[in-house]
Amino acid sequence: MTLQPLQLCPAQQRALEGLKRGLGIGHVLALWSETGLGKTTVLREIQRVTGGGFLNMADFMDAMRGQHPIALEETFERLVLDALAIHDVVIVDDLHLLTNVSSCGDFYLRSRLLDAPLTTLCTYAEETGKRLIFGTDDIPGVVRKRCYPWGVREFEVSDYQFICGAWLGAQLSARLNFEKIYRFAPKLNGHQLKSACCWLRQERDLTTERFIDYLRAQHMTSNVDLGEVQAVDLPDLKGIDDIIQSLEANIILPLENDELAKELNIKPKRGVLLAGPPGTGKTTVGRALAHRLRSKFFLIDGTFISGTSQFYARIHYVFEAAKQNAPAIIFIDDSDVIFEDNEDMGLYRYLLTMLDGLESESAGRVCVMMTAMDVSNLPPALVRSGRIELWLETRYPDAAARTAILEGLVAQLPPVMGTVDVTALVAATDGMTGADLKRLLEDGKLLYAYEKAAGRALSSPTEYFLAAVKTVVDNKQRYAEAEEIARQKKAAPPSWPEFFGGFTKMSGPGENGN
Repeated sequence: MTLQPLQLCPAQQRALEGLKRGLGIGHVLALWSETGLGKTTVLREIQRVTGGGFLNMADFMDAMRGQHPIALEETFERLVLDALAIHDVVIVDDLHLLTNVSSCGDFYLRSRLLDAPLTTLCTYAEETGKRLIFGTDDIPGVVRKRCYPWGVREFEVSDYQFICGAWLGAQLSARLNFEKIYRFAPKLNGHQLKSACCWLRQERDLTTERFIDYLRAQHMTSNVDLGEVQAVDLPDLKGIDDIIQSLEANIILPLENDELAKELNIKPKRGVLLAGPPGTGKTTVGRALAHRLRSKFFLIDGTFISGTSQFYARIHYVFEAAKQNAPAIIFIDDSDVIFEDNEDMGLYRYLLTMLDGLESESAGRVCVMMTAMDVSNLPPALVRSGRIELWLETRYPDAAARTAILEGLVAQLPPVMGTVDVTALVAATDGMTGADLKRLLEDGKLLYAYEKAAGRALSSPTEYFLAAVKTVVDNKQRYAEAEEIARQKKAAPPSWPEFFGGFTKMSGPGENGN
C-alpha cells in the first residue's frame, strides 16, 4: 500500500528537510521537540519517504510482555536490532519515555544502563551502513555525541495559520487574525491549537476575539482562583491615582494592547517595586491586577512557605507558567518577608536572572512586580538601578484621599444607620491607612449593632465611628510596640572576632598560648 504524503506545517517541514539531508550524510540521527509540535508526524513522513521501519513505545510494551520486569534494556536492544536486520532505516519514536525510567537514580536499580544498548545500536548502524533515527524530547548524551540532531522549533504565525486552517477549514480560518492570536499566546502546541479549533469550528460567527477568549479560558492558566480573590477594580482605589496611572502605562498597556505594543515595540517593565507602610493598598493593587489581567497574572504570596521541600518547586512552576504565557506578570507579595532572613538565596539568584533577562526571549517578556514594607530587607543587588525599572510608593492617605475612601465606604452602609458626618471622620483619622478606615467602619457598625440589640437609646452613627477611631488607634499603638520588641529581640549575628573569641574562651589551659 502506498502511503500518502502528510501535510506538514512550516516548522515541521523545515525539520523534515533537515532529516532528509542528514540521511545522506550520517548513520545516526535524532529529532527532538517539545510535546505537541509534531515530532511523530515528521517521523511518519520520513518513514513514508524511506520505506523504513517505525517503532514506538507501544511496540516496546508488546515486546516486554513475557519478559522479566527489569529487562527493559535487553528487550529494547533486541527490538531495535531485529528491526535493523529487516530495514535499512529504522525510526524509534518517543525514546524519552524509556530514558526517563532509566535515569531515575536510586529509584531504578539499573540506572544509566540504557546507555549500553544505545551505544551498541549506534555502533551497529555505523558499521552496517544502516540509518537509525531517534525521536525524543531530550537527546541522551551517548546519542548526542554521535548523531546529527534536528529539532521542530517553536511554532510561528505561519504554523498557527496552517494548523488552524486544517482543522477549521479555509472559510473560518480566513476570518482570524493569526498575528494577534500569536501575540497573545505564542507558546501553544499543535494539540492545543487542534482542540481549540475542534471546539470552535461549529461557531459560524467565529472571530479573533472569541478565539482568544477560548484560549484564555482553556490554555492560558493563571495560578490565581479569581473566585477566591476579592473583586476590586483599579479605578475604585482612592488616593493612589499616580500609581494607577503608572501601572496602566508601564504594565497594563503593553499586556492588553498587543497591536500598539507591536507597532511601537514596547514591553512591560521587567522589574517593579511597590513599597509602602502596611495597610496602604499594596496587596489591594495586586487583587485589582489579578482581576484586570486574569490569565496573565501569577501570584507568589504567603502560601508559598519558605524552607519547605515544595517551596522552590512551586516557585519554579510559577515562573515557567508565566514564561509560557508571556507577556505576563508575576506578583510577589511581601517580598521583604521572604528575603528578611537572607535564607532564600536560590530564589534571590533566580530573580536576578529573570530581571537581567538572561534566560530567553520569553523571560524578557515577564514582568516581576514585588511589594515590600521594608525595602532594607531586600538584597541590595536585587533593587539596584537597572533591575528594578519602576519604583512606586504607597503613602498614608491625605485628607482628600481619606475623604474619597470614607465616602465610598459610607455609601455601602445600610440605610438604617442614617447620615454620617464624613468631615468629622476625616479630621479624626489623620495618619490612618485605607485598611484602618475600613476597619473602623466595621467596628463602628458592631458598636451600633450591640447597642441596638441591647435595646438602648441609639446615638448618631457618627458617634459610633468616632468611638471606633480610638479603638483602631489603640490597636495600632500596641502593634507598633510589639513590633519594636520583636525587632530588638532579633539577635544580630556575631562578628568574626566575637565568633572566634568564643572558641578562645572555651579552650583549655595552655591551648590559647598562655
